[in-house]
Amino acid sequence: MQADIGLVGLGVMGGNLALNMAEKGFTVAVHSLDWPAVTAFVAGAGELAPRILPAKTMKEFADLIRPPRPVILLVPAAAVDAVMKSLSEVLARGDAVIDAGNSDFHETERRQRDMVDDGIMVLGVGVSGGHEGARHGPSIMAGGPVQAYRMAEPVLTAIAAKYEGEACCAWLGPGGAGHFVKTIHNGIEYADIQMIAEIYGLMRDGLGMSAAEMAQVFAEWNRGRLNSYLIEITAQVLETVDDATHKSLVDLIVDRAEQKGTGRWAVIEAQRLGVSAETLEAAVGARVLSSLSQQRATAEKLYDLPRHPLALDRAAAIPKLEQALFAGKIMAYAQGFAVMAHASEQNVWNLPLATIASIWRAGCIIRSQFLDTITETFRAEEGMLNLLLAPRFVTMMKDNHQGLREVVSHAALAGLPVPALSAALASFDGYHQARGSANLIQGLRDFFGSHSFERIDKVGPQHGMW
Repeated sequence: MQADIGLVGLGVMGGNLALNMAEKGFTVAVHSLDWPAVTAFVAGAGELAPRILPAKTMKEFADLIRPPRPVILLVPAAAVDAVMKSLSEVLARGDAVIDAGNSDFHETERRQRDMVDDGIMVLGVGVSGGHEGARHGPSIMAGGPVQAYRMAEPVLTAIAAKYEGEACCAWLGPGGAGHFVKTIHNGIEYADIQMIAEIYGLMRDGLGMSAAEMAQVFAEWNRGRLNSYLIEITAQVLETVDDATHKSLVDLIVDRAEQKGTGRWAVIEAQRLGVSAETLEAAVGARVLSSLSQQRATAEKLYDLPRHPLALDRAAAIPKLEQALFAGKIMAYAQGFAVMAHASEQNVWNLPLATIASIWRAGCIIRSQFLDTITETFRAEEGMLNLLLAPRFVTMMKDNHQGLREVVSHAALAGLPVPALSAALASFDGYHQARGSANLIQGLRDFFGSHSFERIDKVGPQHGMW
């Protein structure tokens, strides 16, 4: 028996993806440097085991796959180059390596160039949905040679999440387009999670709400326009009680958030492109600040500044918090899609923004009802530069910015940090102001560096009479 596809790496994601493929009727060759782990995996695959072919060596692995060979790679980022080198020694011209890990898209494009002489195609594929998505259906974002995607397309579309019968899987463009889109997805995810955490903090510290009470609010919000996977699991996390202490589990978790770097990559790319993405930047910065737990504890003692309840009663505050979170969400997604639009133009990727929004509607971490509106907007208004210019989004921001404004104001007066929500508000106010204060910046730059400036009443570069 020969396999339809191969998979290297049997960690949580790789193992679940292999089971997903086998369950969909495909025969999968699997390999890992940890041979006992491979045999244990196959032994634990139950009725799916006959469709999983273990290989002890790379040569045996390649021989098990029917040519032309599509091979999925799901190994730690630090091991990708070494594994690709090993694969290049056993694969043949016309085969394809599908890097399905979180790789920097620049590295993906370098690897595509490195494999050209061997005639092996490299497909950079973003996979979102965590281990549950890998097992039951992730969102899949592919980029690279389209012929490599066509080779793997039957498998990828079969294992992807489905939204109203449509596979949440697509080829998004050449080069590193797939991994780039996954990077921006993660940047939006950082912002989404950070703003949810900020709302949680305001409920806890500004309104004195218990975790159980907050869980009820988030569960209610999940039945409305904030309906999403992240809001759903926020309610579940908040309602969970620790078996040993009978306390809310969230209250026992250390206040220090980790990160794997993809959010930081998203911010770096926004800066490289010269695109405003303040909400994403604030979320990444907040994670960095959270890691300084010892310094924060010291600073709290040194400053000894009071924190006050929000100057709102609970009944008035909850609707305002919902508005603030919704408006902040709009800003985060608008900025993320603006980054992708600029990257598409600069890299000549022709990213299909409507398709990207549509394949995020199921399987991925940021899946939400809100993505329906984004999909419809990009389908109706091709070439849209920024979602904030679309009529539906203009209406939504007009209806909700006041809630965001009041929440940020009350939080500031109470001494409660809301960095991402604050950044979203500042970005919105800057975006809808035709004349800001950058004219003074240009005056100062010309004064100290003779950088010149433009005048509103003359054409061409000008200098001041300093």
